[in-house]
Amino acid sequence: MIEPATKTWRPYALLVLLALGLYLPGMASLPVTDRDEARFAQATRQMLETRDFIAIRFLDEARNKKPAGIYWLQAASVALFSNAESTNIWPYRLPSLLGALGAGLLSFGMGAALVGRRAAFIGAAVLTATLGLVTEAHLAKTDAVLLAAITAAQLALGRIYVASRDGRIAPWRDAAIFWLALSIGILIKGPVAPLVSILSIATLALADRDARWLKNLRPVWGLIGLIVIVAPWLVAIMSATNGAFLADSLGNDFFGKLIGAQESHGAPPLYYLALLPVTFWPGILLLGPAIASAWQRRRAPAERFLIAWAIPFWIVLELVPTKLPNYLLPVFPALALLIGGALVAASDGNLTSWRWLDRVGAVLGGAIALGLAALFIVAPVRYGGGLSAAGVVAAIVVLYLGLRCAASAWRQTSPRLAIRVAILALLIFPLGFEFIAPNLDRLWLSRAAAALVTRYGVPKDASVAATGYAEPSLVFLLGSKTKIGGVDRTARNLTTARGALALVATPDDESFRKALAALGWEPRQIGQVAGLNYSNGRELTLTLYDAVPR
Repeated sequence: MIEPATKTWRPYALLVLLALGLYLPGMASLPVTDRDEARFAQATRQMLETRDFIAIRFLDEARNKKPAGIYWLQAASVALFSNAESTNIWPYRLPSLLGALGAGLLSFGMGAALVGRRAAFIGAAVLTATLGLVTEAHLAKTDAVLLAAITAAQLALGRIYVASRDGRIAPWRDAAIFWLALSIGILIKGPVAPLVSILSIATLALADRDARWLKNLRPVWGLIGLIVIVAPWLVAIMSATNGAFLADSLGNDFFGKLIGAQESHGAPPLYYLALLPVTFWPGILLLGPAIASAWQRRRAPAERFLIAWAIPFWIVLELVPTKLPNYLLPVFPALALLIGGALVAASDGNLTSWRWLDRVGAVLGGAIALGLAALFIVAPVRYGGGLSAAGVVAAIVVLYLGLRCAASAWRQTSPRLAIRVAILALLIFPLGFEFIAPNLDRLWLSRAAAALVTRYGVPKDASVAATGYAEPSLVFLLGSKTKIGGVDRTARNLTTARGALALVATPDDESFRKALAALGWEPRQIGQVAGLNYSNGRELTLTLYDAVPR
């Protein structure tokens, strides 16, 4: 069934349909999320509003953490499909959707040279359907687009390496793809893409005790091309920020994460290994054969390269104090292609399976299925309006198909199981992103607050000042005139700006009233919303005020 599907254009069409079926649901209905997505989207909006596409700002604060590439892509999408005044988040997310789609298509199109078309198709389908990538496809951030760039760079590097090991000279276009993709990766997220490639190259050179194949990368011309692409932006941003960008992005952000946990995102080593069953689900059901095949064929050029892609970068991530689930995403294509190769080898009788490892994957995959089923039932009851029909359907599907897939993985893995895994993801993830998550009203506190402001009817040029609740999603939904600060600033804004409103969180309410009284005004309550600020786990009530003189 899989073999005919990998002929001619059909695999690309099937992967596109799978990706769109997974990524489009929820693209518009899922509210803007905190904190990174809302920061990226708001900074992009301000680029469009100010027409300054070099300096990156969130409100009045310079955002010198990431290069401008993702902001440019989001700005182009918004300019094409919407406008800066709109609070629709989906145009900002469109580059992420295309990046996730591109990662899957590249894994097949370029990965076929490493593991064969059949195995590459299986791997690309597994990658496309993983929970980690499906999630990033729905968020207006760097990670999905970065993954597409890393996938192109790494697979071009892999093709050069495999050709060299086979005694062939790789075509110049592979080197061109590598350097172009690396340049794009730098413009998206700085040193991450080069780090993945450098670790892979160093590992292969040390393991093989041979680095002569690197001349096929055309390093001189490649570096010149990279500089030509990256340098104009770098010169412009350094000039616009008086040299502060590199100090902030490399010094404070990148190297700061290497030496300490930033923004309470610290975790011990093996964090990513423990989280892999969730982020790589449902592909975790198929990972056992991939590990066995990688070890047994570790001297084969393709497997050797995929190991050098995944393992060194993974080890570095485990050692870095700052950890987030999405950081491991760049190794997913390597894992997926190893899965594809292993399943094809198993079906051809060329793999000695490690049944105990296959069963570990089956147990972990089944456990995550049970956890998702419980989440689909409990989350709407806890954070929504009660039991959700979509949640019940999703729970039934994931229990039935998820546990059947786990049982199949327990008995014997095969290429057919990869099809079932993709179908499983296609049936439940769209329900979660389109119908379940958007209706968890208590989690979308900014959406409720923005709706309260809209119902009251704020003059176009008026501002809303907030105190005690400063999440970026609120700024994105209320607009660039939003004021975030303490009670004194909020009180002053309410009394001096025409048509201004104040949004006050419960802990700051008494202090706000005192500050307003000191100015000779008294608050007038318009309405309240309550919910959970999931960024810090605190239950909050937000009160919307205007004010009148005493």
